[in-house]
Amino acid sequence: MRQSLSGRVAIVTGASRGIGKGIALQLGEAGATVYITGRTMQPDGRGTSLMECAEEIEKRGGKCIPVQCDHEKDEDIKKLFEKVKQEQNGQLDILVNNAYKAVKVLGDAAGKKFYNLPPEVWDDVNNVGLRNHYICSVYAARIMVPQKKGLIVNISSAGGLNYMINTVYGIGKTACDRMAADCAVELRKDNVAFVSLWPGAVRTENIKAMLSTGRKEEEDRDEAMAGGMKIDQDQIKRMFEMGETPEFAGKAVVHLADDPNIMQKSGKVLIAAELGEVYGFKDIDGRQPPNFRRVKDSLSMFGYTRLAAWIPSFLKLPFWLLAAATHKF
Repeated sequence: MRQSLSGRVAIVTGASRGIGKGIALQLGEAGATVYITGRTMQPDGRGTSLMECAEEIEKRGGKCIPVQCDHEKDEDIKKLFEKVKQEQNGQLDILVNNAYKAVKVLGDAAGKKFYNLPPEVWDDVNNVGLRNHYICSVYAARIMVPQKKGLIVNISSAGGLNYMINTVYGIGKTACDRMAADCAVELRKDNVAFVSLWPGAVRTENIKAMLSTGRKEEEDRDEAMAGGMKIDQDQIKRMFEMGETPEFAGKAVVHLADDPNIMQKSGKVLIAAELGEVYGFKDIDGRQPPNFRRVKDSLSMFGYTRLAAWIPSFLKLPFWLLAAATHKF
């Protein structure tokens, strides 16, 4: 896939760290001109600034333009898209909606009932993580529709399927998935694709720090973070150790952007691990991350390795069964 996106222009929001950074690195390595956004421009000593991400992209031979942007401010978002439109002669090929500011808030709120939390938690979780995605998509579509091509990706999670972490988190992720589905309907005639992407358990900077310190959490927090299931610290550690690097989702986005038949996937929820199998790519560490649809992988993640050894790799939970589990009527 090297330089397969040469000549393309991309925006990745929230790219100073984590999944956003991983996606930006892969898009840049594939030849795209990548605009990255975040609140931290200069090096902060933790490798989580826009300038550090830009330098790494350029070391790989890519082109990156860091833009300091507070995605809680509508005017900052508007200026971002005006800048890209002016500098790239009206071209924008890829938008990845990844910006999110609720990691600490969710950690503090996990295990607590929604009615015991301040109502403002809704804004903390779903302002940047949902409302901002919609605003960015509006501005991106205004550029992509006239050029009759483009790809918009919402970074979401399985929290859009079942209860996970807490109420406001699940509402936000479900809405991200529905946004992709409904916007895709209105964009289809103009050949602009809109998808929702679910990475798996991702070894971000925060997760690696947590695993290295061996920090223990309260039992109710473990249960909430695991979607209401009883999962102990060893199981959580195993899930992330078997999981993805932040760049695996980036590989998925690169392959989606390079897919001539991308419109067939428009409006759908896509699982990063599933795309790895479809397109035939692996993570940067050479591994194939587990796919929660595959029964064998799910059993292994929860520690049932002996049982998993007897399960054939082709056995998967069908999508219709996952969808049926969410039906409330």
